[in-house]
Amino acid sequence: MRKKLILGCVAILLLCSHDMFLKLDSYFLLPNSDATIQLFNGTFEESENTIDRNRMLDVSLISNGTRTVVDSSQWMEKDLITYLNFKTGNEGTYVAGVSTAARNIEMKADRFNNYLEHDGVVDMLNYRKENNEVDEDAVEKYSKHVKTIFQVGDKTSDDWKTVLNYPIEFVPLENPYELHKGHHFKARLLLNGNPLKDQLVSVGNKNAITSSTEEHSHGDGEKHSHSMEDKEEHTHDALMELRTDKNGDVDFEITSSGVWFLKTIHMEKSIEDGLTHESNWATLTFEIGSGHSHGDSSHSHSHSHENDDHAHEHEDEGMPSYLFWIGSVLIVAVLFFIFNRRKTDV
Repeated sequence: MRKKLILGCVAILLLCSHDMFLKLDSYFLLPNSDATIQLFNGTFEESENTIDRNRMLDVSLISNGTRTVVDSSQWMEKDLITYLNFKTGNEGTYVAGVSTAARNIEMKADRFNNYLEHDGVVDMLNYRKENNEVDEDAVEKYSKHVKTIFQVGDKTSDDWKTVLNYPIEFVPLENPYELHKGHHFKARLLLNGNPLKDQLVSVGNKNAITSSTEEHSHGDGEKHSHSMEDKEEHTHDALMELRTDKNGDVDFEITSSGVWFLKTIHMEKSIEDGLTHESNWATLTFEIGSGHSHGDSSHSHSHSHENDDHAHEHEDEGMPSYLFWIGSVLIVAVLFFIFNRRKTDV
């Protein structure tokens, strides 16, 4: 029994797939400053291995209307995370993207089925069940295509809507740095440049405006800014499972500030010799501020909690002075009452 349990645990570990995310310690950066982008391969919380540079087909940085191709030699590895150090330029909303070359992996039928179930590739799993393929082994070709959007300075720009022409990618339909809690975020999922309808998408949020570090082995062998002295360590909200509509769009409410991510795996049967399936993975990360008034008036959004405006304020303001004085008077009154009562008792 114990041996079966150990084998079961090992199987679960082997069946986990590596998601890939581009992340920053803070997604709000200063203009003309040194910054770092991290490439996580594993879960949103922890990178489990680095990415070979020869697998990076494209590394792009988009700012102020210009797409710059970054040489893969500019990446460095440390502690299973791949880092890109760069320098920001003028103010604006920036985009970074990485697209990897495809790799093949062979899996026995039961392992493949469990992977499909674990990673939410339910459409393919249901297809296998409906077509009596659950006992068939698989040879899958897979590649990953990831993007992040971050804000430099206060002035926003239209770069957030740039299509990188990856095999699959999320393209926002509005600038996340003009949104706050209570707003809705919309993005379109493109497959080979065309809207992908009825595709399962997972959405997650980390409730801290700080470095965020979600889930899953597919056999792949932070600087500014708005000062945040008290960085609470992240609370992971449960993933939302959504479907794209007929236009390939997903729409969800921003329920809190912090780092948000979208992820999906699109899989289809392959007619290529030696393969049974092909999958393309996509993720998108960005951060929602707790109240940012962007420079020009057309992009001014002062987010309000109970009618208290916040413009670039992330620190606790402390106790209002009038509450301090009221509290002090009450404490003195209580002490005076206790003291006089003791005198009377004596």
